[in-house]
Amino acid sequence: MTTVESRPPAKIPDVPNAPTRLIAAMALAMFGAYLTILTPVIVTMSIRVAQIAPDGKAAALGTVLSVGAVLALLGNPFFGAMSDRTTSRFGRRRPWLIGGILLGLAGLLIVATGGTIAILTLGWAVAQLGVNATLATLTALLPDQIPAQQRGKVSGILGLMTSAAILAGTALAAVLAGNTLLMFLVPALIGVATVLVLVVVVKDRPAEKGHFAPYRFKEFLNTFYVNPRRHPDFSWNILSRFLIWMGLCTVTTYQAYLLIDRFGYTTDNVANGILIATLVSTAGLVVGSSAGGALSDRLARRKPFVLGAGFVVAAALVVISLAASFPVFLAASLLFGLGQGVYLAVDLALATDVLPDPDDAAKDMGVLNIANALPQSLVPILAAPILAIGSSDNSNYSLLFLCGAVVSVIGSVLVRMIRGAR
Repeated sequence: MTTVESRPPAKIPDVPNAPTRLIAAMALAMFGAYLTILTPVIVTMSIRVAQIAPDGKAAALGTVLSVGAVLALLGNPFFGAMSDRTTSRFGRRRPWLIGGILLGLAGLLIVATGGTIAILTLGWAVAQLGVNATLATLTALLPDQIPAQQRGKVSGILGLMTSAAILAGTALAAVLAGNTLLMFLVPALIGVATVLVLVVVVKDRPAEKGHFAPYRFKEFLNTFYVNPRRHPDFSWNILSRFLIWMGLCTVTTYQAYLLIDRFGYTTDNVANGILIATLVSTAGLVVGSSAGGALSDRLARRKPFVLGAGFVVAAALVVISLAASFPVFLAASLLFGLGQGVYLAVDLALATDVLPDPDDAAKDMGVLNIANALPQSLVPILAAPILAIGSSDNSNYSLLFLCGAVVSVIGSVLVRMIRGAR
């Protein structure tokens, strides 16, 4: 009787790690893009608005930031989908990386030279569109270029760049205080330079012609939608991310006015106060991001870290809401940075683990980025009536930050609904 020889199944080769130079270039470009767009959000836009409209600064800031954030909301998934489809010989990611950051530079030039709230709003809308084209493409490089076994670590590094950009931006704003043009243009020029480095380093390929359906208005609308029944895990991740970012944005948007209205700072020196707070929060973020990303990879678990990070952020927001002195605010900033660091390190890796379609990664990551772009629009809109509750001068910051704590807790709990990741 003839027997068939039993052979062991072929071993699937390990996917090699991404080269260090690529990871470094991605981190550098992420730093530059966030330096470009977050420096105005955290420091310089609030200063500029307070200079132009000192009596109605909170409402005016809400107008400028919310309009820009709506355009970011529309632009991020749109540019992500276009990037997926780009068949240029320069690759599908490179044109959007460099084109977006240059458009952002142009928008910030308008902001820096504008003298009315309307012009600031126009310039900020242009800047948001441009930089979000770059960010959508940058985010897509994580599933494009980084193998699964490295994504937690690399996600942690990229998450760290957010806080590094905030720290560098506040330092630049403090150094350049008094020169409006340089406060806006120096971060943007650094952003252009860092993205150029990535464009040179990354090995990019064009999209395959005919692989995607023609991009019509229906497809544009579909870029903002992921079917929750077909992709429940990704949908829960979007909702969780949205709520936690609502909490994060209460601090990033309104800490300047908190320092002015509660702790006696002015538009001339508030950048120094934000710099001190950012230094403290960065210390927590470095610890949280480094430890969170590496430990998440080692344990092959994401959800417990996101859950814990959301609760830590909420606790920090409660302390901020009650802070009666600047030192207490700094202590809360340290706690806030720790929670934010763990969250930024792990949540992006969690998202890549539950992507609906790796071939459509930029579109899907663009949809995911709505969850952190939309709060930039909604928080200023919702904050104005909240700040007015029980306050004649629109300064009920305690209630604003308590609301942020509540939504952060809800968002962190919702991550437990994700079934396809640990």
